[in-house]
Amino acid sequence: MIPFLQATDTDEATGTDLGPIGTELTEFVDPATAGALEGGIKFVVAFLALYLLGRLFFVPLVRRAFDRRDLDEHAQTPLLLGARLAVLFVAIAVAFGFADYGNFLVSMAGIAAAGALAIGFAMQNVISNFVAGIFIYTDKPFRIGDWIEWDDGTYSGVVEDISLRVTRVRTFDNELLTVPNSALTEDVIKNPVDGDRLRLKFDFGIGYDDDIQEATDIIVEEAENHPEIMDAPAPSVRLTELGDSDVGLQSRIWIANPSRSDFVRVRGEYVTNVKNRFDEAGIDIPYPVRTLEGGLALDSSQRIGEPAE
Repeated sequence: MIPFLQATDTDEATGTDLGPIGTELTEFVDPATAGALEGGIKFVVAFLALYLLGRLFFVPLVRRAFDRRDLDEHAQTPLLLGARLAVLFVAIAVAFGFADYGNFLVSMAGIAAAGALAIGFAMQNVISNFVAGIFIYTDKPFRIGDWIEWDDGTYSGVVEDISLRVTRVRTFDNELLTVPNSALTEDVIKNPVDGDRLRLKFDFGIGYDDDIQEATDIIVEEAENHPEIMDAPAPSVRLTELGDSDVGLQSRIWIANPSRSDFVRVRGEYVTNVKNRFDEAGIDIPYPVRTLEGGLALDSSQRIGEPAE
């Protein structure tokens, strides 16, 4: 605390408590104005001192804490904004007290509380999304660049931006979805690329007259020959169905460091290679056939071409 700012002097004519600054100002203005100017000067000095200290020390400290938690840069932006607003609020509150604006500060606090209550009722959805955004930052169910699916697979895409209210997802048709954060925290989120590897499954159907072991060997060999399909875990094939027209063989393969583009491309190349090998080996991929049976009955008493009566 600065001693000369705390020393006060009471003006005998007005009863106003004046500090050294106010006392000096009385040589130019009346005591009441000098007291007001003194309070303003104290407010500005205290505000600038606290605000600069907060921006120079507190905000960088918060940023370093986020960096230690390996928080995404886009995720840090709104949280750092909140830290700067907190510094601003504390600087204003302390400056009000230092300038002896206590009664005014109490009145402002009451007005702010009433306003916050009214705004809270009117913005329940916004607040819900805000809280959900905080949970997304802390729980990290997905990150920017991840491919996610939600609403039972109805929606899917790559996360482009995460804010405290909404998350922006780019679909694979290049559409931008702005999704309220609450929709992503109240529902099951599927994040296929969260791990280091992803298992792909595909069902091949072969004819009942085809050799199951030969088809199985072809499916496994093509998986082993593909450079982006992992050897460990090893590719596998399971007989999963005896359908009406085919025998179902399910292939299970793994790819490393998956993304949506890798998933689609690798699966397409792999299935194409297996189909070509099936064609070379004479293995059939059947399709359902429907046979219509029945006849057309004609009335023997009526000749063809004779109109009905």
